[in-house]
This record gives sequence, structure tokens and C-alpha cells, in this order.
Amino acid sequence: MTRESTDIRQEQIKKAVLDIIADEGLHNISTRNLAKRIGLTEGAIFRHFPTKRDIVKGIMDDVAEDLVGSLRNIVLKPDKAETKLSNYLCRNVKYLKENRGITILLFSEAAHLGDNELKEKLNQILSEQKQFIIKIVKEGIAEGVWDKSINPEDVAVIYMGIPITFNIELILNKSGFNTDNFCKRMYSLILKALKK
Repeated sequence: MTRESTDIRQEQIKKAVLDIIADEGLHNISTRNLAKRIGLTEGAIFRHFPTKRDIVKGIMDDVAEDLVGSLRNIVLKPDKAETKLSNYLCRNVKYLKENRGITILLFSEAAHLGDNELKEKLNQILSEQKQFIIKIVKEGIAEGVWDKSINPEDVAVIYMGIPITFNIELILNKSGFNTDNFCKRMYSLILKALKK
């Protein structure tokens, strides 16, 4: 067995956790199952992550850096609001597909562990995403392409349901689910609600 760096092993462990959740369900996360999936001993897993909580926190850190960071970049570009909204939505959906199981893990662990730090981190991730949507909607209103009577905060709340719906669809339709089609349909739906 090749001895990999801690960073590589941590990435393998986090990916394996998400894959197990997506393929077998949250209840099948165990050090034995995890070790088997990535070809390590159970003890080796604990050298890279002392606790399950540390794995969850590591995944949350990835979401904050990778997903929220890329969404922030989309929002800060000088593009038109409609382009930003499309890119934002499709990036969010693509990230969730690439990291299957992430929504299930984050909501279940943050809600059920009673861990205030994890709950706060999840709240920060969600709050930042809502603020990004509010900013995009306000820009579209300022550009004159979207109805000024629409409350951007309400749109953000509705938008936040899309990733959850995506995960449900992905779980129920594992083989026949078309991510691009889902993104286009949701984008079209939001645009209809925003148009003058």
C-alpha cells in the first residue's frame, strides 16, 4: 500500500464519507465501512481525523472554501444579473452532484449532533448563499429586467430550496437524472417569477 500524504488521505476519507452516504445512506457510515472503501485500516483513519466530527468539520470547510468561494466569484463578476443567476444556480447544482451526499450529511450532523460550532458553520454557509442571491436579485431590479415589487429576501428563501430539491431528485432518480436539464428548469422557473 502506498503511503500518501495526510492531505491526500483526508481528501480520500471525506470523499468516501460522501459516497457512502449517497450510495448506502447515512446509517452506513462506520470506520469499518470507511476503511474498507478506501483501503486503509480503521486506525489509519483516526490518524487523519481523530473524530467523526473532525471529518464533518473538514467537509464543511471544503464547502465554505470551494462552493461558497466559487459562488462569491460569480456574484462579484461584472456580468448581467440573469447571467449571474444562471451561472450561480448551475455551479451550485454541479457542486452538489460532484459531492453527492453532502446536503444530507451537513443537515443531519449539524442538526443532530447538538454541536454549536457545526451549526454556526452551516448557518454561515447558508446565510452567505442567501446574501449572494439577494445581491443578484437587487442587481436585476436595478438593471430594470426584474420586477421591482419582488422582495429579494423572499426569492433567496425560495432559491435555498432548490439544492434540497436537487438532492431529493438525485437520490430518487440515481440513474436517469439529468443535471443540466434540472438546472435549466429551475433557472427558467426563477426567471418567470422575477420578470416584470
